[in-house]
Amino acid sequence: MRITYNDTDYIYEILNSSAINKETTELHISFDGQEIVLMKDEKNVWVQNGGEYKVEPELAQALGRSVSLRFRM
Repeated sequence: MRITYNDTDYIYEILNSSAINKETTELHISFDGQEIVLMKDEKNVWVQNGGEYKVEPELAQALGRSVSLRFRM
C-alpha cells in the first residue's frame, strides 16, 4: 500500500492482513524494509510498539489510520 506523509511517498505492506477486523489492536507492517508493530493505546491512537527501527509518532498514527480506512475498521 502507499501513503504520503510530509510530502514524501512511502510504500508499506501489511503482514497480518488476514487477521484484521474491527477488534484488531495490533498491526504488523513492513515499512522501509523493516518490520514495525503498531498497537492501539487506551485512547485508540496507533503507536509503535518497540522494535529497533523507529518511526515518528505522527507517521505511526498515519499508517494505522491508513490501514483502518482500507479495512474499514
